Amino acid sequence: MADEITVADPEAAVREWFDALGTYCANVDYESARDIFADDVRSFGTKAEIVSGLDRLQENQWTGIWPYIEGFGFDLEEVIAFGDDDLAWGAAPWSSTGFDEDGEPFHRPGRATVVLERRDGVWLAVHTHFSLYPGTPQLTYGPDGRGERD
Repeated sequence: MADEITVADPEAAVREWFDALGTYCANVDYESARDIFADDVRSFGTKAEIVSGLDRLQENQWTGIWPYIEGFGFDLEEVIAFGDDDLAWGAAPWSSTGFDEDGEPFHRPGRATVVLERRDGVWLAVHTHFSLYPGTPQLTYGPDGRGERD
């Protein structure tokens, strides 16, 4: 998997982006994930309220979730995507395993949307939104219950 997404087809770019992010999240690989986001990204997620900028996204979302889940992945067969030469959007369901305060696992499904913009031939996420399916516990603490308590 390449760090940069340069495929011409916007729908293929969306699928590649979800595939890449799923791998980076599962491997808690922040540095590689940063390569597929614009520095001026605007996002919100399962932990972060609306944040502006890649550093704030990593600090307020990724570091508070990725180390405390397991088995993260997108259902790439269910990706919905559309776009043109320079702008694309997509939506996909994802799943992971979360952990309660005692370290007991639970199914943690959700869905995500992304807006990609092609900048100098490279597709970058300029907006993301991640949410849990209704009824899914909001907090995950990791298999040993070490996660944040907020």
